[in-house]
Amino acid sequence: DGEAQKLEKAKITLNDCLACSGCITSAESVLITQQSHEELCKILTFNKTAAPNEQKLVVVSVSPQSRASLAARCQMGVLETAKKLTAFLKSVHYVFDTTFSRNFSLLESQQEFVKRFRKQSEDKKALPVLASACPGWICYAEKTHGSFIIPYISTTKSPQQVMGSLIKGHFAEQQHLTPAQIYHVTVMPCYDKKLEASRPDFFNQEYQTRDVDCVITTASPKTASSFPSPRFSSAAEEELTTHSGGGSGGYLEHIYKYAAKELFGIQVDTIHYKPLKNKDFQEVTLEKDGVVLLQFALAYGFRNIQNLVQKLKRGKSPYHYVEVMACPSGCLNGGGQIKVDGESSKDQLQRVERLYESLKTEIPEQNRTVKELYERWLGGAESEKAARALHTQYHAVEKTSSGFNIKW
Repeated sequence: DGEAQKLEKAKITLNDCLACSGCITSAESVLITQQSHEELCKILTFNKTAAPNEQKLVVVSVSPQSRASLAARCQMGVLETAKKLTAFLKSVHYVFDTTFSRNFSLLESQQEFVKRFRKQSEDKKALPVLASACPGWICYAEKTHGSFIIPYISTTKSPQQVMGSLIKGHFAEQQHLTPAQIYHVTVMPCYDKKLEASRPDFFNQEYQTRDVDCVITTASPKTASSFPSPRFSSAAEEELTTHSGGGSGGYLEHIYKYAAKELFGIQVDTIHYKPLKNKDFQEVTLEKDGVVLLQFALAYGFRNIQNLVQKLKRGKSPYHYVEVMACPSGCLNGGGQIKVDGESSKDQLQRVERLYESLKTEIPEQNRTVKELYERWLGGAESEKAARALHTQYHAVEKTSSGFNIKW
């Protein structure tokens, strides 16, 4: 009728977030107030004045992608960077390397894929298995495609959350502490890791604490100074390791090689990728006598993810496994990585990739410490404790007229 009407103030909460790499990458401190370096500083300040029995044991877990980005920024080698980055974390008690926890993620992903491949005749949604290490992709899947896509997603926890289980479980036992007495911080290349750490699935009701208390990104202004040499590393103290198969963890490569051997008795030494429409969508195929035995793919970036989902909905996806990552070029190009003004993003990414790949690669199956933890802490790879510590579940989200209604 032409009259003015005062509108109510708009309110946006995490329930509205699709992790589309838009607003969440620029306003995460507003949306997730407990996931910031200011919160870590508060804990460190509290420890200086608190009584010994009230202090928190502060543990920081650093991702290898963040470490490579910091090395590129400091123009140093990865090991040198790890040794020199000490100033900021001088009040931290322990620093761990999430390359170690990724061993568990890779091993569990391998086993899960083979089990699901073998039961595909009785379960129509056993395949394809879709990787679950990227929280941006998981958030998008739950809120956009819900119950349709969830059965396809791997239940294996990401390296961040496996490290959360290790720190608040095994490490807490070693230190004779409860999980609540440890403050666990991770340094990640991705803002969406903050969303992941905040999931109710990763909250310990008994001790009222999260597996990961705080996530800060590589580009956080305070983290650009320093980290001590990582522990919980599988190699010698003076050596850092990585996994083969690319900067997003190498899930496709490890699962592909393991499945080829376990299912078909074929030893695969070298993987040949076939680029499709773009470099962020590539295929790998295992054939024998003209018959396709395994067909895997990489799908990075939301454009490729959307195409993948549409193929699945039309029943035209040929893949047995897909390594899915929300960021174009994967985790090394995460939204939380350091960006240098005046340098092209392509050049920056190439430098980070070179540093990331400069380390010696390790094979998860050959890691003795991982084997020992499976037996001594988890009671075997097939135990209920291992399932709780290393796997999770996902939840369809119903969209209502006023926003999203999360069904936990």
